[in-house]
Amino acid sequence: MFAKAFRVKSNTAIKGSDRRKLRADVTAAFPNLGANQVSELVPGKEELNIVKLYAHKGDAVTVYVSGGNPILFELEKNLYPTVYTLWSYPDLLPTFTTWPLVLEKLVGGADLMLPGLVVPPSGLPQVEKGDLCAIALVGNRAPVAIGVAVMSTAEMLTAGLKGRGFSVRHTYQDHLWKSGDRSPPPSIAPPALDPPDLNEEKVSVLADPTLQEDMRGLQLKGEEEENGEDPPPSGEKSLSEASEHSSVKALNQDTAGNKILQGQMDELLQRCFLHALKSQVKKADLPLLTSTLLGSHMFSCCPEGQQLDIKKSSYKKLSKFLQHMQQEHIVQVKELSKGVESIVAVDWKHPRITSFVIPELSLTSQTVQEGSREQPYHPPDIKSLYCVPANMTLLFQESGHKRGSFLETSEVRAVIISYAKKNDLVDADNKNLVKLDPVLCDCILEKNEQHVVLKLPWDNLLTRCLGKLQPAYQVTFPGQEPIVKKGKICPIDITLAQRASNKKVTIIRNLEAYGLDPCSVATVLQQRCQASTTVTPAPGSKDSLQVQIQGNQVHQLSRLLLDEYQLPRKYIQGLEKAPKPGKKK
Repeated sequence: MFAKAFRVKSNTAIKGSDRRKLRADVTAAFPNLGANQVSELVPGKEELNIVKLYAHKGDAVTVYVSGGNPILFELEKNLYPTVYTLWSYPDLLPTFTTWPLVLEKLVGGADLMLPGLVVPPSGLPQVEKGDLCAIALVGNRAPVAIGVAVMSTAEMLTAGLKGRGFSVRHTYQDHLWKSGDRSPPPSIAPPALDPPDLNEEKVSVLADPTLQEDMRGLQLKGEEEENGEDPPPSGEKSLSEASEHSSVKALNQDTAGNKILQGQMDELLQRCFLHALKSQVKKADLPLLTSTLLGSHMFSCCPEGQQLDIKKSSYKKLSKFLQHMQQEHIVQVKELSKGVESIVAVDWKHPRITSFVIPELSLTSQTVQEGSREQPYHPPDIKSLYCVPANMTLLFQESGHKRGSFLETSEVRAVIISYAKKNDLVDADNKNLVKLDPVLCDCILEKNEQHVVLKLPWDNLLTRCLGKLQPAYQVTFPGQEPIVKKGKICPIDITLAQRASNKKVTIIRNLEAYGLDPCSVATVLQQRCQASTTVTPAPGSKDSLQVQIQGNQVHQLSRLLLDEYQLPRKYIQGLEKAPKPGKKK
């Protein structure tokens, strides 16, 4: 469904009543989620947006976005989780497993065929036709796709695992995933299984031809290795012991791994918290909403290559973490309005803040490409060119140029001068005039001028010729080959729009044409303006993104694009929309 770019119709903040309704819908659609998990998925305080869009096939889809990531989408009154949600709740849906090579086909828009399934020893999950299912890859329980079963599990087995099994709705790496933070799937170990009952194991082995072959291979291998020693235990006993050993080992590894990950996330959480208090939060900002502290300050302090996720820490919630920081007398948190917590005081002289050293890599955000401080952004060299159309080929072919050739203005002038001199078209009485022969008449004159205009001044001739040529441009980035395209280069477009509660937002488009990564620009703007930013597909264009930031931020954009990135003003439109002094923004 999201294999190709979609078109966004609207993007608004969710109302309180709609938030409550969404919680009720989530509870009804996913009854195995507890009340606390529903509250985590649909938070009561954090920003939550409703994005209405049209998929490339015309389907109307409603997407719910929290923390910059799509968490749920609704199609034909059916609610679906995204892969971002399933990575936090991997047991939310029945999960089927396939091979890594199949993922590329699913991302391209294909459905999952039954021969691509990997049947585990415990058998396939029991589902009915129309049930929502998750699809994971071998060796990792983190789902990479969401689909709807087109037949029940019993029908799948009856069909011999042949035919179409699942209609895929959304996958990792599709355009819905790209509208979020584009994080890769986490590594989630397969669930540890209890030792299977021997009688059930016999039935499953006999029912599955693949497992029968595996058992034959094990038995043959056991017979070959028997060299006069005591015979090994029977195949059933060995398999049971191996299963029990692997289950215990996997359980221990999983528990140890979770503790390590929690410890690392706790350390990252405290690091981002102290960094934000020391470098970004000022006394004038207090009282400061806790959600603003997280979204506008702590996330931007996260080191490159790492991702802050409170749910993966031992605290699970921001409120619990801040309670812990309050117990250490670093901050003071109060509920200034019902259900909304704010930081009302910060002890900037606390030893943990004063002793915290700000990493050098986070002191600057001048670079546009992530992780490339050694390669700061340099604006491209942009040249206006002209392309020779079919009806002007005769004029240019004497100079060795063919149809579709690209020329600069000086080259066009040289071609016209050369053509006029070779064909003796310069007027003998006035050398500022050029006589028009049939080729020039056909190329540059209008139909009603064919027998009226006989001579033209040089500058008029050149101007008319340039007007008849097709416009083109050449973009050259430092250290790269020039890129030549027909048409005129689109300027960076800055517009203002109204959103819910009459709030203004600033929208920036066409950054990619100038070598600017929209996600990196959004990060820079978020840090400087201390306002939330989102990156979404630009309406009406393929593979192009737009940056949206809260408030009128044209002043900040002007400084960034003109002063720091050194882009020429003529390639930026909308700078005049900056707020006037003395007026409300």
